[in-house]
Amino acid sequence: MSRQTEILRRATELFERQGVTQTSFGDIAQAVGIKREAIYYYFKSKEEILLQIILPQSRSLLMALRGVQATAASSSAKLRQAVSTHLGSYNPQYLEMTVMLRDKHFLRDQAGLSELRRTWRQYTAIWVQLIKEGQAAGEFNLALDPELTANGILGMCNWVSRWYSPSQNIAIEEVSQTFFALCLNGLATGAELAPGSGEVAPPLSPEIAPPRVGEKKIKNTELAQTIRRRP
Repeated sequence: MSRQTEILRRATELFERQGVTQTSFGDIAQAVGIKREAIYYYFKSKEEILLQIILPQSRSLLMALRGVQATAASSSAKLRQAVSTHLGSYNPQYLEMTVMLRDKHFLRDQAGLSELRRTWRQYTAIWVQLIKEGQAAGEFNLALDPELTANGILGMCNWVSRWYSPSQNIAIEEVSQTFFALCLNGLATGAELAPGSGEVAPPLSPEIAPPRVGEKKIKNTELAQTIRRRP
C-alpha cells in the first residue's frame, strides 16, 4: 500500500483503539515506522486524517443506499437491503465505520464538516423516503412517523459501532438479519398498540428476513431458534 494509505490505516486503528484525542502524530508515526515530521508531508493535521477516514466511508454509504432506492423491489425488500448495506460496512471496514460514527464530532474543518453534514442529511432523507414509500404501498404501519422511524433504525444500526467486532462469535449477517426482523415485526408475537392511539393494531408484516443457506423459511415464533450465534 502507499505511504499515505498506510498512515490512514494505522491512524484508523489507533483512533478506534484509544480515541482521537488520545492519539498523537507521534503515535501514528511510530505505528507506521516513520518520523513524526514525515506525516506532515501527507497531512497537515490530525483532523485532516480523520476527515479522510470519515468522508469516503460516508460517500460510499450514500451511493450504496441510492442504489437500493433505485431498485424495483418491494419496500420490505429495500428495507432489508438498506439495513444489510449499512451494517455490511462494518465488515471488513469496521474500523472506519467505528471511527466515523464515534469520532466525527472532533472535526473542526468547516468545509469538510459541511460536506459530511450534507452527505448524512441526504442519507437520512433516503431512509425517510423508504419508510414513506412502504407506508404508501401498505407494507409499513401508517401510524408511525417516517422521520422518527428512520432515525430510530439508524440509531440502532449506528450503535453497533460501540460493541461489534469481527473477532466476536457473531457474523455481521446475523446482526443484519436480527435488526431487519426487529424493524419489520418488532418483538410482538401478536397484535400491538398503535402508537398514540391506544387501539390495537396488527403487526407490521408477517414476513421476516429470508432464510440463510440450508435453512427453511421461518415463522415469527421460530425466530429465536434461527437467529443464533455461531459455535
